[in-house]
Amino acid sequence: MSSTDRVGRQSRVAKLPPRERILDAAEELFSREGIKAVGVQAIADRAETTKMALYRHFATKDALVEEWLRIVAADYAAVFDRVEHAHPDDPRAQILGVARFIADGLPEISHRGCPFINSVAELPDRTHPARRLIEAHKAAQLRRLTALCDRAGLADPDGAAAEITFTLEGAQVSAQNASIVDAGELLVRIVEATVDRHARPGAGR
Repeated sequence: MSSTDRVGRQSRVAKLPPRERILDAAEELFSREGIKAVGVQAIADRAETTKMALYRHFATKDALVEEWLRIVAADYAAVFDRVEHAHPDDPRAQILGVARFIADGLPEISHRGCPFINSVAELPDRTHPARRLIEAHKAAQLRRLTALCDRAGLADPDGAAAEITFTLEGAQVSAQNASIVDAGELLVRIVEATVDRHARPGAGR
């Protein structure tokens, strides 16, 4: 982070209420260093508060991790709302809009990694509240994508949604490990080809 970015962040964060400052600090540190490597004191220091104040808002570090991921999940879910608003009555364009959003976010993922992929790797216990939240989010995302495929008139909405999900998830992993050049544009082309391959003649166009 440059000195200019640092000053800008400090100015922005200083205006936030304590709870939001804590979440902002947690987001930055968890994304950059991982969940396990970051302690509560480091988060409190970054938020310019105390551990005691942090625990007033979040009973445990696990609760803070869960709330951070809840916010991330809500941001991803909002993408479906935005593409629906941008392309009303055009489910095919909505599907490609979701793909474009993921494609445009790959450069950031190449530096920081996908928060869900990273978190799942650090949370092997599937009963962990944050792990359950991730799984519930992914299931809801697949249901929403399947519904879009159905409205687009695809012959096999479940199969198409599964293929698109594999593509979206795989592109994020490939961006993170730098195995594919121009992964974003390839991602969009593959999703478009998947939709077209599953489309009934004249459907969703």
